[in-house]
Amino acid sequence: MPPLTQKDRAAQIDKIRQLPAQVESLVKGLTATQLTTHYLPDEWSVAQNVHHLADSHMNSYIRCKLIATEDRPPLKPYDQDKWADFADAKGADLTPTLALLKSLHMRWVVFWETLPDSAWSRVGIHAENGPMSLDDIVRLYAEHGEAHLDQITRTLAAGK
Repeated sequence: MPPLTQKDRAAQIDKIRQLPAQVESLVKGLTATQLTTHYLPDEWSVAQNVHHLADSHMNSYIRCKLIATEDRPPLKPYDQDKWADFADAKGADLTPTLALLKSLHMRWVVFWETLPDSAWSRVGIHAENGPMSLDDIVRLYAEHGEAHLDQITRTLAAGK
């Protein structure tokens, strides 16, 4: 993918900044049943989506730090479906996960906004996706958050 402009980077960072509040707004006031029911076949529950965002974005934050500090570090993939099957990723209590997501994104935004221009092209080597630059990652995870907002919205609509 081509490098992002500073304006494009700022837009992607803003999406990352806004995600925790958007997620919290979508799930506010939902019952445990609404959070944990699989309303769509072969899709995660709302709770699994929220917990996955924290798991995925924690992994990505660490990958970003590795890329910024090491020469072409390996970026280990993980099986997100197996992670989503753990009890901590299926539970209806989203309080700790929402707090984690909010704090993580606050730190991640600081990382992104203070990253020197020269660092954006640094890469890590993902076992499945090959070389990934920090430009690629900010773009990917801004889109990742939006995709899960959409999935949560579709899941809730299917439960009505």
